[in-house]
Amino acid sequence: MSLSDPFWNMFTYDIGIDLGTANTLVCVRNIGIVIFEPSVVAFNTLTKNVIAVGIDAQKMLGKTPASIVAIRPLKDGVISDFDATKEMIRYFIEKVHSDSSKFFKIPRPRVVIGIPSAITEVEKKAVIDAAISAGSRKVYLIEEPMAAAIGAELPITEARGSLIVDIGGGTTDIAVISLGGIVVDKSMRIAGDELTLDIVSYIRSKYNLMIGERTAENIKIQLGNAYPRKNHKTMEIKGRDILSGLPKVVNISEVEVREAMSNSLGIIIDAISDALEEAPPELVSDITDSGIYITGGGALIPGIKNLFSEKLHLPVNIVDDPLYSVVNGSEKILEDITILEDIYSSEDLDDY
Repeated sequence: MSLSDPFWNMFTYDIGIDLGTANTLVCVRNIGIVIFEPSVVAFNTLTKNVIAVGIDAQKMLGKTPASIVAIRPLKDGVISDFDATKEMIRYFIEKVHSDSSKFFKIPRPRVVIGIPSAITEVEKKAVIDAAISAGSRKVYLIEEPMAAAIGAELPITEARGSLIVDIGGGTTDIAVISLGGIVVDKSMRIAGDELTLDIVSYIRSKYNLMIGERTAENIKIQLGNAYPRKNHKTMEIKGRDILSGLPKVVNISEVEVREAMSNSLGIIIDAISDALEEAPPELVSDITDSGIYITGGGALIPGIKNLFSEKLHLPVNIVDDPLYSVVNGSEKILEDITILEDIYSSEDLDDY
């Protein structure tokens, strides 16, 4: 079995997709990452026609008239709107084939898609069906922490334990990996989106101020932090006063943002601790030496390395290019199918 088919390679591309709740990343075999856009679809509610996808659709969030709806079709790492997900995947597949070559290519690729480790068989089938309906001729699924570990070039096939924590937009996936398999895995629907909602809730509670998720996301990017720093930045934010209904402006500090996010980060730390408790002692010994590897957008939160190290008493490593770990792993799989064969049996692969 091979992902590479000389006949088809003349007419189409093999692509890898990190189908994220917040963003979708797409790579092409032997080319690299070609798309990094928000996982957002806008469509007309009257005609049901898709109006925009990705960056263009994200600009419409919270600003559309009644006849237009802009949505994120994935929630907590799984498909919440099948048709919108299908159209989003179709858009990205067609964009790859229109942008990546001066020569005509048929958008009928083989696709490797990263998925959360704990999704159900029904949810897996929904991902496969959406990709097939969008034009893929073959779909391969791989758990996101495994793909991230491959992308980060961890020694996953060796007889030693590696602990990877992938903090994405909709899910946090935690996996202890050894000998090409996941020994312990935990997936929780507490990640970047939940941190954003924590900020919305905190500001509403403390200041009686209603802000939107896009504003909270910007606050998280500008002021988000997990560990105290010497210099405290502040930021002016605008919203609607809950009591009067009028516009209101307040200043918040990064100390407040850290307080807002602390509960969710604490839950992630507890889950990592639980994974360590469930892992065999020999693998825990390996992890004590090598440490924890953090990937995903959550790895970019300032101070998260210090916080995790202090709470878990372990070395913590932020992988290179943490946003791209999963899609980089997908590209490595596209380049060498034996990676998948080492992880899954041929029967497992044929099921997809």
